[in-house]
Amino acid sequence: MAEKIRLIARLDVKDENLVKGIQMEGLRKLGDPNQFARRYYEEGIDELLYIDIVASLYNRNNLSDIVRKTVDEVFIPVCVGGGVRSVEDVRHLLSMGADKVAVNTAAIKRPELITEIAEAFGSQCMVLSIQAKRSRTWPGKWEAYYDNGRAHSGYDVVEWAKRGEALGAGEILLMSVDNEGLQRGMDLELIQAVTGAVHIPVICGGGVGCGDDIVEAAHAGADAVACAAVLHYEKETVPELKEEIRAGGVEVRSV
Repeated sequence: MAEKIRLIARLDVKDENLVKGIQMEGLRKLGDPNQFARRYYEEGIDELLYIDIVASLYNRNNLSDIVRKTVDEVFIPVCVGGGVRSVEDVRHLLSMGADKVAVNTAAIKRPELITEIAEAFGSQCMVLSIQAKRSRTWPGKWEAYYDNGRAHSGYDVVEWAKRGEALGAGEILLMSVDNEGLQRGMDLELIQAVTGAVHIPVICGGGVGCGDDIVEAAHAGADAVACAAVLHYEKETVPELKEEIRAGGVEVRSV
């Protein structure tokens, strides 16, 4: 059980727009991601997570300008993912002001990239992103997906998380595709399975609808929770979420 939690705002970007879908489909444009990032920062969010959700399809990451604008105004850790394929891609994003980089597709296709990034910039910079779906063929297990939840990897999520840690990942970004965007609670079994199998911090996402969902994730072992719809649609503010988290007995940074 985690006694404290970090609260992270996840901003999915397509072209220059913040977007949000349900189970990573049916994307809806919401506006300028920098404006949302600034608001969450001012409200007291702990970190920002930017994901270029179509980057892997087009073999590029399009977030450089957005990240550069953000770090001019926001002074909290920023993690960037989507389309990262090489050490040079990571170096470029770090030069734009990112603190950490999340890698999914390229790591699945060439796992040694995890080690290369960790050795070049430190394991704290290398975040292994895992998009998890409950498997129809492996009862009680989850499969890792890539290309924004479209493509099968054939990897068992728990085993892939353990392998990623062994290869040098300093953190895992674990997203439940099944729960993503629904705001009905997180996949606690998934969180328990992964956090119980690794010794590095796990950021969990998918399904947050209120502060109680975050408290449950903390009890299940999450070190951080990434929120999107609950914040983007103004169902709750960052201070409201943090107040609910504290009321649930979990420590979170003061606003």
